[in-house]
Amino acid sequence: MTNVDYTEVEIRNLITHQIGNKLRDEKISLSKEETSTDFETKKLLLKYFLIPLKSDDVYCFTHPVNLEMNDLFLVISNLFENQNTFLTSSHDIGRLLYEESMHPKIKEGKLNIVYFSNVFLDDEVVDAIGIYKSEKDIPFIRMKAGHSKFDISHEYGFDLKGIDKGCIVFNSSKEKGYKILLTDNSNKTVEAQYWKDDFLKVTSISNEYNQTNNFLGLTKQFLTKQLTDDVDISKSEQIDLLNRSVEYFKTNESFIKEDFEETVLGNNDIIESFRNFDEGYREKHDIQLSDNFNISPKAVKKQARAFKRVLKLDENFDIYIKGNKELIEKGIDENGRKYYKIYYNEEK
Repeated sequence: MTNVDYTEVEIRNLITHQIGNKLRDEKISLSKEETSTDFETKKLLLKYFLIPLKSDDVYCFTHPVNLEMNDLFLVISNLFENQNTFLTSSHDIGRLLYEESMHPKIKEGKLNIVYFSNVFLDDEVVDAIGIYKSEKDIPFIRMKAGHSKFDISHEYGFDLKGIDKGCIVFNSSKEKGYKILLTDNSNKTVEAQYWKDDFLKVTSISNEYNQTNNFLGLTKQFLTKQLTDDVDISKSEQIDLLNRSVEYFKTNESFIKEDFEETVLGNNDIIESFRNFDEGYREKHDIQLSDNFNISPKAVKKQARAFKRVLKLDENFDIYIKGNKELIEKGIDENGRKYYKIYYNEEK
């Protein structure tokens, strides 16, 4: 995990552009001057720009042929080498984003580009460049005291509690594509792909957090999306596999794929289905996964929340299964009605 300390960070340059959806013929409006603001507003902006960017999952610029062919990497590299190009470089970044805004679901928004100094990254002090897109303008109430009363009006702006899309590029490890943190709160496939893959063109840097996070994500997708198509298995057995998968990562310090397959999946048909899915998943998502790695407890805690272990029966019952599938029995009575029989020692 990368250690980042923003205690002494400063905003050296800040500029805002308007980026529309090119497919819908919305305009791109590039500011001709940097954005000016006061000291107190800068303090608020620092929280807005920096707090949402978690240092667990670290990325780097990439390109299938040559890193020098990644346009954003070149713009960022030039800006780090010559900070005086901030205005023109910000225009280049805005144009690159506009060119990738070619899907009807991509929203128009404000693009903030920031040059930071005095960032403590691991054992060095570096500059950094932040790129943030705000797509949701929310209303807020302004109250102003007059001579004998308060005047109330409203304006629109962005919420300081969260960034729609953002990244920060640290001036470190240039030869490997820099170190990058990012966030995307849209959680939508199209928008996530356009920001991360089409515009930024980044990939995860291999470390124990990413390895754990990616393999648990792969496992969840297999057990919930693919397994029932390949193997005849009940819902309770499927949930049991989800439980055992998470438990394996919680109780082991290191991951060994062969051991995971034998102790968690067990069944040869399930293992074969898993291996086929694993191969296709890695290729589709362009991720490099090792078959052996140290497990990150932090990644396990994050992913475990996404493993939904609920057996839903019609609209009447939700059964939460935490373990031991032997205590659940499935059947059909003489009238053709389906049932689950649950064994337990005491009611709590």
